[in-house]
Amino acid sequence: MIRTRFAPSPTGYMHIGNLRTALYEFLIAKSSGGKFILRIEDTDQERLVEGSVDVIYETLKLTGLRHDEGPDVGGAFGPYVQSERKSTYMDYAKQLIESGHAYYCFCTKERLAEIKEQNASENMVKYDRHCLSLSKEEIEKNLADGIPFIIRQNIPQTGSTTFHDVVYGDITIENNMIEDQVLIKSDGLPTYNFANVVDDHLMEITHVVRGSEYLTSTPKYNLLYNSFGWNIPTYVHLPPVMKNQTEKLSKRNGDASFGDLVEKGFLAEAILNYIALLGWSPSENREIFSLEELIENFHLEGLSKSPSIFDIKKLTWMNGEYIKNLPFEKFCELALPQLKTSIKRTGVDLAKLCSYIQSRLETLNDIPSLVDFIDTLPAYDTELYVHKKMKTTLEIALDSLKMVLPILESDTCLDEHALNDKLLLLAEEKGIKNGQLLWPLRTALSGKPTSPCGASELAILLGKEETLLRVQKGIGFLTK
Repeated sequence: MIRTRFAPSPTGYMHIGNLRTALYEFLIAKSSGGKFILRIEDTDQERLVEGSVDVIYETLKLTGLRHDEGPDVGGAFGPYVQSERKSTYMDYAKQLIESGHAYYCFCTKERLAEIKEQNASENMVKYDRHCLSLSKEEIEKNLADGIPFIIRQNIPQTGSTTFHDVVYGDITIENNMIEDQVLIKSDGLPTYNFANVVDDHLMEITHVVRGSEYLTSTPKYNLLYNSFGWNIPTYVHLPPVMKNQTEKLSKRNGDASFGDLVEKGFLAEAILNYIALLGWSPSENREIFSLEELIENFHLEGLSKSPSIFDIKKLTWMNGEYIKNLPFEKFCELALPQLKTSIKRTGVDLAKLCSYIQSRLETLNDIPSLVDFIDTLPAYDTELYVHKKMKTTLEIALDSLKMVLPILESDTCLDEHALNDKLLLLAEEKGIKNGQLLWPLRTALSGKPTSPCGASELAILLGKEETLLRVQKGIGFLTK
């Protein structure tokens, strides 16, 4: 059975690249009937941010990437938090020491800094392996004296290490280019590079999915697997998500995280659909996929080794398509909080307004600017009444507003359909185009070049009193 794992560090937010990794891991597992595991990698204590684990849980819940095993749901391979597995890593590190594949290093920070400074001109500064030559007696004395230590991997100095990656193919790196990496830090916690190998083996992970920046580190992992005599997983390294041709997408540079995009009015489903296409091409020519459809259509062969550029305009378009296709009840559920905050005028039928605005939105945050005229008529220029295509002049607009007043003052138009019928009949009787009557009315009621619905709908939404007030104000503007 295929088993994949999403192993984020709880650093406060969900980077778009991290979410794409989680999505691909989910799809690889679910498209083959496998298991998707969540593991929290919190060994870098300095980077931990309080509440970050909840952000991870909430993001996976919102996107529908439900994990089969994890800290919150349990499983047969727990614990699923690295800091709770501390003794496990030390035991395996000591096994490597006994087999000669790792060694104690007692070098001080000052000595390591000196090595780095002395070799600063070199392209790659490696540890000089000083402690590899310590005698057994020296090591035992240092340990007995309580001298701080780390544990390093003993990398072969000859030969090369080759591995196969699903996306990048076969890659070979000379062993003498690899540093004796740290496995256990001075605080007793493992480094990411060691912990993920041990955990992936113990949790029976079959496919490891991560960013291409780890390609050069993979030989170190494989040497560890070989040292233990463990099976090496299938590697899937992903190219970066770019801000543009030269810059990576980065929260540190102000680029949006998943949470930021949700706050900006993007739907989780649209975000997930969009990032699925950042590095993966479906076999059929389409762009809109539900999560279930992604599971059905996903295949590893569709992954690309070329970096993908995050295009906010494309995401915005896709989000608009998702909003248009939401079930009306679901759209109302999402839109009503914004509408209730934006509209204070009493008596406005918000459900009716939802039906008008659903097809006009690209993000949920477009709602306030689309409906702000309902509470307060904005200041507008009378040139807004001019419509060259419909040959509507200021004079025609003034006449039209005067003509519609008697209809608006009557009590016979209780809904937009009846009112619209009367207005169209009036235009026919007066021998003018429908637009020459409706455009001025819509302008007077909204004060904007565009509105979420037509003149009749606006009049019913605003109510008789407010509608008459705005039309009379329009007549005053045009008269002046």
